[in-house]
Amino acid sequence: MDLERIVNEYGDGLLRMCLLYLKDHAMAEDAVQETFLRAFRHQSDFQGKASVKTWITRIAINVCKDMLTDPWMRHRADEELPETTAPEPGLSSEERYVISGKIADLPPKYKEVILLHYYQELKLAEIAEILGESEATIKTRLKRARDLLRSELKEVFDDE
Repeated sequence: MDLERIVNEYGDGLLRMCLLYLKDHAMAEDAVQETFLRAFRHQSDFQGKASVKTWITRIAINVCKDMLTDPWMRHRADEELPETTAPEPGLSSEERYVISGKIADLPPKYKEVILLHYYQELKLAEIAEILGESEATIKTRLKRARDLLRSELKEVFDDE
């Protein structure tokens, strides 16, 4: 397994995903580093049943979850999100910031599916495999997450 290729190919996407998951740039960088360390340590465990992207993304999600449950790491988190976390390139920086914040504020099970589907560009089957859920569950979560975001964003953008 060529870990340098994996870092180059998936590093930026993992950083964006971890940033939205953790809401803190320094923590996101730490999470990506830890993800690659775990991948290096456990590369012999990779059996090729899933794609490398699926495998490395699952590791990153687990790292983020671990960081959020660690009291010391939670204490470090701030609420600022950089403007570079835009899901849509044609949006203003203010719109990107608002959308990123709303995604980051979603409950974890909804935030995960949004990040994996839209930011990591994974299919429902891959997301189901990463999260250990059925495709039907993932499809339902994605629909509910979209509905929550739509509702939240409608409130924000209708006020303007």
